[in-house]
Amino acid sequence: MKIERENLMSTVSRMKSEGFDYLIKITAVDYADHIDAIYLLRNFESSKDEVIEVSLDPSDLWLPTVINIHKSADWYERELSEMFGIEIKGRHAPRLLLEKWDGTEFPLRKSFTWGAQYKTKDEIK
Repeated sequence: MKIERENLMSTVSRMKSEGFDYLIKITAVDYADHIDAIYLLRNFESSKDEVIEVSLDPSDLWLPTVINIHKSADWYERELSEMFGIEIKGRHAPRLLLEKWDGTEFPLRKSFTWGAQYKTKDEIK
């Protein structure tokens, strides 16, 4: 189901109350003109999965955290932030997950290029 960013928390909360109480994954897809954040939820009782998609404009990349609804969102939200450049608002400890770099490019975006701008952990020290 496609929803607006403003409805994300209420939709995830409603889905959890309807039995979709397991957050399988949060990821994103960069389509160059927009980025879709994708939330995959599972209802073990009915053996059903539900996909929630939120389209984001590249000039306004942010989402509210759903960590208060699903604790397992922690690492996934950190990945969205680090790999796609999507700011997650409302997180208490926004820290890097996998890599450290100068933050000018994000590895899972279509615009990412390997080159002089990329800094490894050792180069940042």
